Amino acid sequence: MEPWRRLDESGDEEARALLATCCGARRWVERMSARRPFRDRDTLLAAARDEWFALDPADWLEAFAHHPRIGDLDALERRFGATAHLSGQEQAGINTAGADVLDALAAGNRTYEDRFGFIFIVCATGKRAEEMLGLLQARLENDRRTELGIAAEEQAKITELRLLGLGARR
Repeated sequence: MEPWRRLDESGDEEARALLATCCGARRWVERMSARRPFRDRDTLLAAARDEWFALDPADWLEAFAHHPRIGDLDALERRFGATAHLSGQEQAGINTAGADVLDALAAGNRTYEDRFGFIFIVCATGKRAEEMLGLLQARLENDRRTELGIAAEEQAKITELRLLGLGARR
């Protein structure tokens, strides 16, 4: 089933629950729910992006908090049960990483959080652990405002992929 059709045909509560698996910002979920019906893929994706970038940075931070740290696979089931399967699939590139890369990711995540006040957000789908580590290290050079914008764009990519996956999930 097409993801837009699934959202259009769901009741309000189910649609909000589905949207919440795509993005953890409550205002985004409510705003997207209010825009139903979507009627086609392009309308759904355009609405998702429009509503995401219409939010405040506080909403973005709320969404970021719904993700585990890159490489922190132990936290997936413990803290992120509702979306653990999605994060696990998205971070599949971590599964083949060596201990040195995982240790560097853990240290980089701590440094990043200390510097910016939120977790490192990257659209991990299709990326190897080493690539994500390189991105993390490079982004540590940014100022907070620049980094918040980059993280918001990465969240938009994650949300789009999760929206597109709604049709396949039951």
